[in-house]
Amino acid sequence: MSQHQKPQGEQTQGGKAQQAHDLIVVGAGSSGAALAVRAAARGRRVLLLEAGPDYRSAQLPEAWRSPNPVVALMDPAASEHLVWNGLNSSRTEKQPQAPYWRGRGVGGSSSVNGQIAIRPPMADFEEWARLGCTGWAPEDVLPYFAKLEDDDAFGDQPYHGRGGPTPIHRTAKDDWGSIDRALADSALAAGFDWAPDVNAPGAHGVSPYPINSRDGRRVSVNDAYLEAGRDLPGLTIRGDALVDTVVFENGRAVGVRAVIDGALVTEYADEVILSAGVIHSPAILLRSGIGPAAQLRALGIEVRQDLPVGVGMQDHAMTVLSLPLRPEAAIKSPHDRHTNVCVRWSSRTGTHSDDLMFVSLNQNVLAMATANTQAHAGAYGVWLNRTHSRGELTLVSTDPSVHPHVAQRMLSDARDLAPMREGVRALVELSRSAETVAVLGGSVEEANGPLFAALADDSALDDHLLATVLDAQHGTSTCRMGAPDAAGTVVDPACRVRGVRGLRVVDASVFPSVPRANTNLAAIMTGELMADRLDA
Repeated sequence: MSQHQKPQGEQTQGGKAQQAHDLIVVGAGSSGAALAVRAAARGRRVLLLEAGPDYRSAQLPEAWRSPNPVVALMDPAASEHLVWNGLNSSRTEKQPQAPYWRGRGVGGSSSVNGQIAIRPPMADFEEWARLGCTGWAPEDVLPYFAKLEDDDAFGDQPYHGRGGPTPIHRTAKDDWGSIDRALADSALAAGFDWAPDVNAPGAHGVSPYPINSRDGRRVSVNDAYLEAGRDLPGLTIRGDALVDTVVFENGRAVGVRAVIDGALVTEYADEVILSAGVIHSPAILLRSGIGPAAQLRALGIEVRQDLPVGVGMQDHAMTVLSLPLRPEAAIKSPHDRHTNVCVRWSSRTGTHSDDLMFVSLNQNVLAMATANTQAHAGAYGVWLNRTHSRGELTLVSTDPSVHPHVAQRMLSDARDLAPMREGVRALVELSRSAETVAVLGGSVEEANGPLFAALADDSALDDHLLATVLDAQHGTSTCRMGAPDAAGTVVDPACRVRGVRGLRVVDASVFPSVPRANTNLAAIMTGELMADRLDA
């Protein structure tokens, strides 16, 4: 089905009394796939609905197996069916709308992301617990991070796992790219600590990136969970099923209405779980009458529950420093890994520890994505790991094929500007180190003229950042979890939507804030944890 095919009419797949499902899980991404397979393995009858295509693991386009996402970015055919076309967002209030990259199809964004398998620091979950998210403290989540992984280097440590569905690999130093080595050596020379396992509790400093790959090839949740789970008698997977709304009877969710083969079809179950991600889980809630009352009434949607759905979105604001490289330092093969090193550290000007992250880019992936194919271009990146700014997602139509309007409003909270400035200036200093200069083939200042022109003045640098920052594709918090009586709460600590029965949201949209790490592992952990708590 086309991403924008409109329904032609409605069909009912039998009445509620004839339904054959205990659970409907909407979305086969990082959380939904893990939850659906674990629930089916426990004997539940699970219908897993995915808006994009359902395909076997071996059918993933080969470009997406590459360690380097540039391979797929430069192959439009590889992206055509696995990325949401027409989904846009403004990063700041000074930027226009631009594409917001989210995966579509079984595997979700785990099929198209950078394959980074980094955990949030446990301090994030200490904060979740303080916010009233009972059952999400470090001691609650750590066993599930261990359960999901097969860590080839640290799997025998008590806070790690061996034999789980998700392989965790770290590229050997001898196989690092020139920018990996330059960033690591420059940061170590500048006084940052070496942390061989960034996923160890309390780790910070220079680390090799953990990667969810095996033998240099991507392993998505479709590969890790669904491929083996397809033989489970209680699991049914249906692709090209665009869910429109949740169906209610007497105040309880009893099913969903979805567009399948151009027609509206209603499927029934004892419980509905939305795992459609940071954009589409809130959109389904809004179309179902759950969200800010004024917004719903403006679209003619009957208000079922007035909740702050779509309010509070976060992502990591990111700035990239382009590095013109010597030809011999440039990436040699299109399949060479684009990044292997990160530096997690604490600013002097922020409000939280570990609030900044440096990353290496052996190939400037972001430049390639915008068709700036500068020869021999690498980059350093810095993102704001702990952010206060919050954006908003709003419906513009009741048509499920029309994407909502997304405004991320990065750096709109003044508390985010000082650490971001500090991070950018520290990154520039690293680029001037002997370890970085050794790989350069041109002037960093000339390659980043507008940034260097603004460096000396806080106000000018703020203006530059607001006009240029990117996101890291780590969207969260559009259906926030919290204490049941808190004003910003959409779901309670059992992920149940407030004020309705039989409906939960289980994906990164429920995170109270964006964690201080890439989000994929935390999303898989959420599905694993909630599969054990469905009776809560």
